[in-house]
Amino acid sequence: MTRYPADQLTAWLVTLFEENGAAREVAETTARILVEGDLLGHHTHGVKLANGYLSDLKSGHASGDPQHLVIEQGSPVAALFDGNYVLGPYLVQRALDQCREAAKGYGIGIVSLKRSHHIACLASYLAPLVEDNLVPIIMTSDPAVASVAPYGGTERVYTPNPLAIGIPGREQPILIDVSMSTVTNGSVNKARAAGQKLDHPALLTAQGTPSNDPEAFFAAPGGSILPLGGLEFGHKGFALGLMVEALTSALSGFGRKDAPSGWGASVMIMVIDPARFGGTEAFLDETDHLVRRCLNAGQIDPQQPVRLPGQSGLRRRATYLKEGIPLPEDVVAELHKAIGDSSLRDSVSLG
Repeated sequence: MTRYPADQLTAWLVTLFEENGAAREVAETTARILVEGDLLGHHTHGVKLANGYLSDLKSGHASGDPQHLVIEQGSPVAALFDGNYVLGPYLVQRALDQCREAAKGYGIGIVSLKRSHHIACLASYLAPLVEDNLVPIIMTSDPAVASVAPYGGTERVYTPNPLAIGIPGREQPILIDVSMSTVTNGSVNKARAAGQKLDHPALLTAQGTPSNDPEAFFAAPGGSILPLGGLEFGHKGFALGLMVEALTSALSGFGRKDAPSGWGASVMIMVIDPARFGGTEAFLDETDHLVRRCLNAGQIDPQQPVRLPGQSGLRRRATYLKEGIPLPEDVVAELHKAIGDSSLRDSVSLG
């Protein structure tokens, strides 16, 4: 597998986004967040997305103009962003920056973001805030898409609805990025494209039968993705999925009831400063203690020790920054499409 330097991938994407009308700051932020996804190993939500973003810029569904963002400040700590489908990574980063400032002054900052374009990998945003001993929280849903059925139902109602949270620690920071469904849309699409089955029966056919065959999802009538917990404990994932729906679309006042179309996102962004609560040092003392207890909690299999959320991603990131990112074939293929007839066509070698 060919390895690609992160800075080179970023430069290519910046060029592509700018050539398709994105302002420099939007292009740079979006490129950085997409590459960060691959650095952490989330290849379904990294540079592979660039071709779709570019297609939406060309069609007019997505915007690269930061002036299209409208901010309504509700209080010193709360704001509503109307993204008007500006590229999502830029909007989320703007929201995080605003939340950071509010948290430093008041202990907490929160932004409700409606009508964003797709926001890429949630884990990609966490590390800079965690390194500053802040706690970032991001939740998102796509009100234009339905792929997950409610527990006990067979019809698609909502999306996998991931949430991410970064937890500072002196010894081992924790980066959580998890969906409220058994698998993501991207995982189902990837398995289908590769002609493979899923590792577990994470899908439900339209007849209510569990399946690990991606074709069950795309059949007519279509199947659905099971809530987190599957058939046995899916009521818990269903409840959490509803929570994300409420804190994203409902909080922003724009969601499924408005029947939007096209790639988009409703997002809730929050940043908490522990210094304004029990204190930063006390927070770090507690998280370090918890980390040690988890890592020393015994092992079912010595070959598979306890691994904290984000631990392998951060190790992978350090390696990839030194040695380059090994992009899977399907990602390279999408990057080929993105480059297409751009000015990069004759200067970029993808192996």
